[in-house]
Amino acid sequence: MADNVQKSGNFFSNVVKELKRVSWPKRKELTRYTITVVFTVVFVTLFFGLVDQGLSWMIDTLFE
Repeated sequence: MADNVQKSGNFFSNVVKELKRVSWPKRKELTRYTITVVFTVVFVTLFFGLVDQGLSWMIDTLFE
């Protein structure tokens, strides 16, 4: 039991050390990345929604 507690303590200690070494993005970079992700998600959602509607229409038309 004590060994597991010590291993957990070592793990979290190492996590803190690594987080201090991380190069965090600046506010401007983070904003740009966030906008890029949101626009990409919207574009991909619209694209696959349109493809789905088109394929559904084609299948409905063929099997009427």
